[in-house]
Amino acid sequence: MNAIIMFFPPMPDKNNPLFCNMKQYRLLFLSVAVILSFVAICANAQQPQPLKQLLASPEMHNASIGCIVKEIGSPHAKVSHLADKRLTPASVLKTITTATALELLGETYRYPTEIQYDGFIQNGILNGNIYIKGHGDPTLGSSQFGPESKRFMQEWLNAIRLAGITKINGRVIADESIFDTEGISMKWLYEDLGSYYGAGSYGVNMFDNMYSLYLRSGEEGTSPHILRCDPAINITFHNYLKAKSISKDSAYIVGMPFVPERYLYGSIPDNQTNYKMKGDMPEPALFSAQYLEKELNKAGITVKMPASCYRKMQEERSWQIKERETLTTTYSPTLATIIEKTNHVSHNLYADALLKTIGLRYKANKNESISSFERGVRVMGRFWEEKGIDMSPFVIYDGSGLALANKVTANALCSILGYMATQSKHKKAYLQSFPQAGLEGSVRNFLKGTSLAGHAWLKSGSMSKIRCYAGYIENQGKQYCVVLLINDYEGNIAAVNRSLSRFLLGLFGQ
Repeated sequence: MNAIIMFFPPMPDKNNPLFCNMKQYRLLFLSVAVILSFVAICANAQQPQPLKQLLASPEMHNASIGCIVKEIGSPHAKVSHLADKRLTPASVLKTITTATALELLGETYRYPTEIQYDGFIQNGILNGNIYIKGHGDPTLGSSQFGPESKRFMQEWLNAIRLAGITKINGRVIADESIFDTEGISMKWLYEDLGSYYGAGSYGVNMFDNMYSLYLRSGEEGTSPHILRCDPAINITFHNYLKAKSISKDSAYIVGMPFVPERYLYGSIPDNQTNYKMKGDMPEPALFSAQYLEKELNKAGITVKMPASCYRKMQEERSWQIKERETLTTTYSPTLATIIEKTNHVSHNLYADALLKTIGLRYKANKNESISSFERGVRVMGRFWEEKGIDMSPFVIYDGSGLALANKVTANALCSILGYMATQSKHKKAYLQSFPQAGLEGSVRNFLKGTSLAGHAWLKSGSMSKIRCYAGYIENQGKQYCVVLLINDYEGNIAAVNRSLSRFLLGLFGQ
């Protein structure tokens, strides 16, 4: 219910010629109170019963709730509650990032990655360097695209062989300079740094910027033994893990970008022979250059000097701009495909890379210092303002929604969803990027087995005590925008999902 501001007349003043006695004042006070109570009752009566039940559920006792359900094309909401309240959206923010990327880049856009060389080739010897010139592709070698995503390395080796190169007198260098070195948002939480889902986004990315760490655990209370890291990567692990009689781990891999050290905290199940944890690569660009160097040596093409990358060479003041020749270019899947993966599995790396790619359109002022994240945010804001959507309700620090400081309102997000469903030429690609609730992706268990399963296309968002959904529902031949933002709920997420499921089913008469 909306807040009601109550105004009361001043206490009577005997020196005032308009003085009325205390009995009259009390009568006036009671009249005002009755009227305002009646207004409150009427306002509450206008709330649909499913909304009343949601607000009264134990999980929502201390929660901040912003929601709107609105038929597309209608000026009036089917239901609305604190729809202009700023709340943390978690991964629901990806719906804005992916919409903007589609509108600005187009669904057929593909990220290029070039293999280049400088210097000259003589008698099979390259007197120069091999470069991996990145343009921010987050899908290179990604597990989301199966075995075909790993073929890029063979393409690179073949191109180097076809150039007649059998020996490299220089080194392999990853050129990730298209973005800055802020791979992670400054607003991310400490617990996210080092995690697989908190992998940074850079000009050169490989294998989801992630590794798998395999451990063997013994009896409860003992320290697990580290077996291997896949892919092999130069990291020192400080192991503070303990084995515990549990079915799932409660463990963290913690560490900063560019620092080849990781700290392992918490517990993993006891008596496991090959237990897997996942973490982020400290420096994906450097890893990519080292990985190509190893593959070249395996193929019999020797490399004289150790691999490096733009960031390291800049710090060492050894970076030089030289004329290069391109040997081959590897292209990512189409943007429509990338966006579908982004929203289906809630891929943080993909979303952050998309925001930074959008930011390449930003024209910085002279001497302006602005991060790749912020460039993307500014381009995003300017685009939607030009489309007539007020962006002042949004506070955005990344593309993935991992920053707790991100804020949106249900109403403003609904406006963007409505635009994409009615005015975008990429409408089909955008709508298909949302997983079907109850059937697939990150919402495969939400609304499962209900009449709305398969009729709701929703992106979920989840952080500690935060649960959000945004997308579309089809019901009785009509299409609706749906935004549910729940912050600071009580209890567990399963109970929250049950309450939200009952709300939607009741709202649509199911």
